[in-house]
Amino acid sequence: MSNFITALKKRRSIYHLGENISLSETEVESLIKEVVRESPSSFNSQTQRVVILFGESNQKLWSITETALKVVTPAEAFEGTQAKLKSFAAGKGTILFFEDTDVVKSLQEQFALYADNFPIWSEQASGLTQANVWTALSEENIGASIQHYNPLIDDAVAKEWEIPASWNLRAQMPFGSIETPAGEKEYMNDADRFKTFK
Repeated sequence: MSNFITALKKRRSIYHLGENISLSETEVESLIKEVVRESPSSFNSQTQRVVILFGESNQKLWSITETALKVVTPAEAFEGTQAKLKSFAAGKGTILFFEDTDVVKSLQEQFALYADNFPIWSEQASGLTQANVWTALSEENIGASIQHYNPLIDDAVAKEWEIPASWNLRAQMPFGSIETPAGEKEYMNDADRFKTFK
C-alpha cells in the first residue's frame, strides 16, 4: 500500500482531544502554512485564508460558539452540545479556514465566461486545503475534526480577531492529542459508488 493511502486511512475524525502533542506551536504553525501554500486552487488564485488559535484564543472561540448555540439549541439538547464543545476546547488549538471573497470577485470580473464557477471552485479549494491540513496533522499523530458552526459565529469571530470583511469563514478544525481513537470506519459497497468504462 502506498504511503499516501496509508496517510488517508490514518486521517479520522477525533473528538476526544488533549494538549499533549509532540510538535511545538511554532512547528504546528509552520506545518499548516506549508500545507496551505501547497494546496491547489483554481487559476492558482490562492483564495484560502487561515487563522490558527492556541491557548486563550482557542478557549475564546469555543466560548463564543457555546454562547451562539445556547440561543438556538433546545434546552434538553444543550448539555450534549456543551460537552462536545468542551471536547474541542480541550485540544491544543483550532484552525479557522476562510475563503477570500475579494479574490473570487476579482476573478469573476477578469474571466466573465467562468464567473458562475469561481465561488464553486473557491469552495473546492477550501475543502482540498482542509483535507490536506487534516491529513498532515494525522501524520504527526495529531487528531482533528472538521466543524461547521458558521455562519452562527461569523460576526463574533470577525470582531474578536479583526478578520477582514472579505474573509468568509468556511470551517473550524479543532486539533490536539488523540485521547480516544476513532472507531472502525464503514465503507459503502463499491458497486454503488464506482463505475469504470473501457
